[in-house]
Amino acid sequence: MSQLDTLKSAIKDRLGELECVIGWEQGYDPLHATPLFIRTEADLDRLIIGPLAVHNLATYLTAYKGKKIGVVVKGCDSRSVIELLNENLISRDDLVIFGLCCDGVVSQRKIRAALPADPGFVEAVDISANGLKITVAGQTAMLNMTDILADKCRTCQHPNALISDVLIGENRQSASSTSLACQEEFEAKSDAEKFAFWQETMSRCIRCYACRNACPMCVCRDYCIATSRDPLWVSQDNSPAENFMFQMIHVSHLAGRCTECGECERACPVDIPLMLLRRFMNKQVQDVFEHQAGTDLEQTPPLLTFKVEEERINERGW
Repeated sequence: MSQLDTLKSAIKDRLGELECVIGWEQGYDPLHATPLFIRTEADLDRLIIGPLAVHNLATYLTAYKGKKIGVVVKGCDSRSVIELLNENLISRDDLVIFGLCCDGVVSQRKIRAALPADPGFVEAVDISANGLKITVAGQTAMLNMTDILADKCRTCQHPNALISDVLIGENRQSASSTSLACQEEFEAKSDAEKFAFWQETMSRCIRCYACRNACPMCVCRDYCIATSRDPLWVSQDNSPAENFMFQMIHVSHLAGRCTECGECERACPVDIPLMLLRRFMNKQVQDVFEHQAGTDLEQTPPLLTFKVEEERINERGW
């Protein structure tokens, strides 16, 4: 039985007790997936998994608080579930988790860059262990999986769901590397070069808040500092300075909470490399607090606690 068939069978066995199960289905063309809300057995026919199922479905869990639902999660997604549980934003009793052992997902940005022309509407996609065969306007292109793999998958240390009621598939090995060349290159820049980089990059931002809306840990959207008018913390001026101000607030609010699922960067319509900020902040949290978000149940994020003396901060030695 295939991994997909096993998952369908597991969901079918639990469907009667759940409001719905959140998975993935094909989107507007064969290259894109979209979230699927499974309420009947007939909906299971539309369920898909694999490298195109990129969305972190944990983003939807807080909207169903108080209702019993199921969710399909990859390894990185399961970290978001753990973090939401640790912050008491969802209840474990209300959740049935269908965990996957993941081989990685694709980057749509890398796919667009690898194709000879703007793909437009994709006619067909054939998925194999080596990559994707994409047919556009009658022409076929073969893309190697190693070239289009999402950056987060290149350093993923948790490819298997860390929390689940049902685990589907055989355990995968974690990535051998824990660093990305793009991150090392960015952090090696001088302060002046970094400032110039973000000035240029944030000039592209259209302040659509897709990064915020896609983030599973951004749970205060109705009270978001970016849309507050009293007090007015961030203006609606679409300038590099204001755009960067919003992003710095965003990354600060995620300190010790970001699981590096990459949804913010994936959702950005103008391809701003937001994970450069997230990974840098997570590195500081790891160095100072020895904390990695979403890897341990019942572990409170360090900035949601108070200690008179932090073990790794020598406040009195200055």
